[in-house]
Amino acid sequence: MSVFVYAENINGVYKKAAFEAVSYAKAVADQAGSTVTAISVNPTDSSDLLYKYGATNVINIKDEGLKNFSAKAYAQAVSEVADGNILVFPHTTDASSVAPMLAVMKDFSLITNVLEAPESQSPFQVKRKAFSGKGFMHAKAEGAGVILTVSQNAFGVKESAVSGSEEVKNLSVANEDTKVISHEQSSGKLDLKEAEVVVSAGRGMKGPENWGMVEDLANTLGAATACSKPVSDIGWRPHTEHVGQTGKAISPNLYIAIGISGAIQHLAGVNSSKTIVVINSDAEAPFFKSADYGVVGDAFQILPALNEKIKAIKG
Repeated sequence: MSVFVYAENINGVYKKAAFEAVSYAKAVADQAGSTVTAISVNPTDSSDLLYKYGATNVINIKDEGLKNFSAKAYAQAVSEVADGNILVFPHTTDASSVAPMLAVMKDFSLITNVLEAPESQSPFQVKRKAFSGKGFMHAKAEGAGVILTVSQNAFGVKESAVSGSEEVKNLSVANEDTKVISHEQSSGKLDLKEAEVVVSAGRGMKGPENWGMVEDLANTLGAATACSKPVSDIGWRPHTEHVGQTGKAISPNLYIAIGISGAIQHLAGVNSSKTIVVINSDAEAPFFKSADYGVVGDAFQILPALNEKIKAIKG
């Protein structure tokens, strides 16, 4: 029996989260002595991209009614083609809204924000994030099957090329619950949730006119930019950059926080980062307690110097 994985695409294009989910499914399948079947809805990218990470079979669902995303309709579509008892999803906004609906339809267990390959398959047990990322738990699935969502940047993208085959499934799923009025999508920037390096700043930058140095550092590092909630609330930066408990939860390899005090609400969205660097003029800022590295000083002096030093190292 195959391990199934939902390979999410955006406007037909696969993103890093899809490759990470397929990589994770491959690890699960190897443990079970099984193979991986990837499912995608209306993709335009080649299935070769999924074979590269271990998908032996790819099922491409073709359905004009699914051009507009609906968690219920997508869950129904996946349910019609997935007949395995292990299904893997990326923990993206869309996929993590499909997964629980599918779990209800199939009467499967649901384990979200998974971090590592399963500790055992019988019973199925795996480590996951808990308490807004402040802790971990070892969750056990006792249902007929299990649906997993994989925390982004946790397991990683791992090449495991196989010879694969593709199957097209033409469906006609009712999608009457969602009416799209307009669709706006940011372009030309790294996806914040998929970025491995994030440079973030708060009110310590004193105004939007000073954000150039933050963006300069991000460009040098090949990083995405983010901000604290107060900064997005007062309009200095777009809400799409807000990270924290009420914004985006991210797990980059490196998170650089500039002029952010580190309130618990902000930490809830970034404390899964592998390395946290804090730059703040206030030596008593709470963020320093959660930092791997801290610099006490004036960001307006530190950032340009740091940027030039990194440029020199990179040559």
